[in-house]
Amino acid sequence: MTERERPGGLAGLLSRITTGSDATALRTSLTTVGSSLAAVLIALTISALLLAVTGKNPFDAYATIIETGASGNKLLEMLRRATPLIFSATAVAIGFKMLIFNIGVEGQYLFAALIAAEAGSRVSLPMVLHIPFILLVAMIAGAFWASIAGVLKVRKNVHEVISTIMLNYIALSVIQWMFDNFFRDDEIEGLNIKTTLLPESARMPDIVDGRLNGMFIVALATVAGFWVLVYRSRFGFRLRASGFNATAAETAGISARTMTIIAMVLSGAVAGMIAMSSVLGEAYAYGPNATPIGFGFAGITVALLGRNHPVGIVVAALLFGFLDSTSAELQLADVPNSIVKVMQSIIVLTVVIVNEATIRRLNERTAEQARAQLAGAAA
Repeated sequence: MTERERPGGLAGLLSRITTGSDATALRTSLTTVGSSLAAVLIALTISALLLAVTGKNPFDAYATIIETGASGNKLLEMLRRATPLIFSATAVAIGFKMLIFNIGVEGQYLFAALIAAEAGSRVSLPMVLHIPFILLVAMIAGAFWASIAGVLKVRKNVHEVISTIMLNYIALSVIQWMFDNFFRDDEIEGLNIKTTLLPESARMPDIVDGRLNGMFIVALATVAGFWVLVYRSRFGFRLRASGFNATAAETAGISARTMTIIAMVLSGAVAGMIAMSSVLGEAYAYGPNATPIGFGFAGITVALLGRNHPVGIVVAALLFGFLDSTSAELQLADVPNSIVKVMQSIIVLTVVIVNEATIRRLNERTAEQARAQLAGAAA
């Protein structure tokens, strides 16, 4: 262990600054949870007012959501819908931990889905090797596409928001070109065009027959790995320190440039698994109409709602999965199912506003306590 990495060195000082005392961290966590719950209640109240203004009964709508979501089938659908959201939010959160805004998750997971589906259809392996092989290819493909933005940021100082957004559009064009010219299965006719179907050995086993596949377990394992990596490892300390104060991190011997590229690569690797629940467990191929879209931007809202914390991400993904699973049933209660998207948007907006106000209040209180302690010491 070098001098800089000892508890009494610069790294130790930076660690104390970034993490604070256990009591302060616990108080901050409890305050954040409380403010998030309060924000959700405020959002539900606002949504109820919107329903009332449009002439709908909010109590009937909420009762329908609860009754529908409480059924066994809908709970399984909730878990199925939450699976890609957990991957997506985790990918976004890795970047957020270093103040990197990876807006290109959409392009990264679609590119990875095409490459992984095609690679999986071209090899013959036993199931215990075939599925991990496809997941590994997906992670490598996603990491490759994300690394482009990382290199541009480090080498040319191109802001990652601009580069990742542009790379989304480039990815869509590259995917379409590769699919049409190289990977499309010409034997499939009609609109449901796909790559070559994966063999049986490459299909993810179901946890519940036809309703939930094993990618849900992989998603939980991924978010658990994220927690260990970010909060319980030296790399995680370096990542958070670089995001908190790059100058101080450089002084402590942590290369912010290197951490930027690593963070983007890891974010892209996790993003590469977003569509795997569809590729390995539902469609068994990649196709423009068979591979789900929109999870990249949905992951940003879930990560914000979950405060970039592993537990918060899982809870937020389950909440969004629960709301999505009940949206179709709302029409039976004469309530437009679009209210679910409105509720999700209001929840995220309210949580961000309330948490930001809470954090500012905590910072002001901490500053006041510090000033009081300095004044007492001076006296």
